[in-house]
Amino acid sequence: MTTINPYLTFDGNCEEAFNFYKGVFKKEFQYVGRFGEMPPAEGQEALSPEQANRIMHVSLPIDGESVLMGSDSMDESCGGGPFVKGTNITLSINSTETTEADRLYAALSTNGAQTMPMSQTFWGAYFGMLTDQFGIHWMINVDVNPHK
Repeated sequence: MTTINPYLTFDGNCEEAFNFYKGVFKKEFQYVGRFGEMPPAEGQEALSPEQANRIMHVSLPIDGESVLMGSDSMDESCGGGPFVKGTNITLSINSTETTEADRLYAALSTNGAQTMPMSQTFWGAYFGMLTDQFGIHWMINVDVNPHK
């Protein structure tokens, strides 16, 4: 099964926004992770306390299939790009099959830009990011280890 969910990016106020959404939808977070929890990339500068406390990923189930997801942006020193308000929505595809995820990634990235190739992640998923030829940002995820 494959589902598509909105993924929102914020400039440091993701936690505030998602606490608001939590109250609106009267739901509980499925996952909250901070940038300080991820292993440092080779050659990456150390995160400041403010950067380490930013939200790396949060997910808020809305119903049986819809999930509102989000994160804070990071600046170029941490591997991120500039934050541009109004372009901070990405579509996240969640699949149960890695072969389907690979197919979708290859098809959507045709004439586009592969931001992060599909690969295993430290949080237990098979994950990749791309921008399609029309400028739409996509994340593709398979929860290989859904209980992590």
